[in-house]
Amino acid sequence: MSLSPWIAALSALFLWWFSTGALLLLVRRADRAGGWAHRQLLIMAVPLLVLGVIGLWQSLAWDGIGGVYVGFAAALAIWGWIELAFLTGIITGPERAPCPPGLSGLARFSKAWGTVAWHELALTMGLLLIVIVSSGAENQVGLWTYVILFVARISAKLNLFFGVPHMTTEFIPRPLSHMASYFRKGSVTAAFPIGITVLTFAAACFLFQLSLAETDAEAATWALLAAMAVLATLEHWLMVVPLADAKLWRWMLPAPLPASQDERPRS
Repeated sequence: MSLSPWIAALSALFLWWFSTGALLLLVRRADRAGGWAHRQLLIMAVPLLVLGVIGLWQSLAWDGIGGVYVGFAAALAIWGWIELAFLTGIITGPERAPCPPGLSGLARFSKAWGTVAWHELALTMGLLLIVIVSSGAENQVGLWTYVILFVARISAKLNLFFGVPHMTTEFIPRPLSHMASYFRKGSVTAAFPIGITVLTFAAACFLFQLSLAETDAEAATWALLAAMAVLATLEHWLMVVPLADAKLWRWMLPAPLPASQDERPRS
């Protein structure tokens, strides 16, 4: 077997770990700086979005293994910028207050939706635009990468809202501190098996396609997508299995500000 599937899978693993850690590091530093630091960070990251858009466009007609990696990285760049806009509190939603005590049912869901509404719309608009530009393209790895991230993120948010036994809240940035009040710690609901089933099925489909790959480019494509689907599935299982996954990034981040220093004006 060619080494390309293994290289692709390890590349996906590294980029997932590194990009997550980089976003957390940048946002934590902005938290510590206060003031306009969050807005400045997002503006300084605009070249990431531009490179992502250009890379995705260039990859569409590039059917070699280079195009596979460019399309994959481009989708991560676009997704990463939108996520950064969320983590910095710039694109979130109209609701910025903690969940009122005792709120439940549709009223709680409506409030929770208000905390992320604009972010979800931004992610959806990004998906629709990528679907449009990728239509009929030779290389669609960027589209499928974004789709996996999109489905996994929606499923994860729903599970955090409905309830999971384990969750990590220590990395929630200061502008989003109110969102933890909308999370529910408890037994899993129907949202968990549905999310796990969809992601596991996707991973199985990608692995099956990998077994049929005839070229290095095809093998790299399906290995990248399978690795992302497996990682998304693993992230879901970590909501029910008590493993200290936060240690993967905690060592590289500056300590959060003490509570007494965390009352600076929001950026």
